[in-house]
Amino acid sequence: MEILQSLKIEHEELHSELARAMNAGGSTGAAAKAVSKALHPHFIKEEEYALPPLGLLQVLAAGKITPEAGAVIAMTGKLKAGLQEMMSEHEKIVSALNNLAQAARDEKKMEFIRFAEKLKLHAQMEEQILYPAAILVGEYLKLKSGK
Repeated sequence: MEILQSLKIEHEELHSELARAMNAGGSTGAAAKAVSKALHPHFIKEEEYALPPLGLLQVLAAGKITPEAGAVIAMTGKLKAGLQEMMSEHEKIVSALNNLAQAARDEKKMEFIRFAEKLKLHAQMEEQILYPAAILVGEYLKLKSGK
């Protein structure tokens, strides 16, 4: 299962912007490093089991079932079981982003304030749309396959 290109590119762009913030130096750079420390392991989990199931949405919407159903059910089960942990990680990431925004504000590095806000919205979108959609993909596949 591959992650949808649109989601992969978005994650890559966020990593790139975070790298620029880490290289900004001063309190902003230090705060960005704290964001990276919280964010990196979270992104790994997302790319392992939260985002790949979304690649089936178009296929499933067309009424088809794919051979990857068993693997996707396992992924979404892992996401469902770890959802509270993922949300808790988001809280830590948002807290680090608030620190980044404050440091950037203090140092008048406005682009990193916008980045922090953008990443907070990304986390919110995952909580409200991507994670529930991924879980629904698994639940749908379970119903269709009788598992």
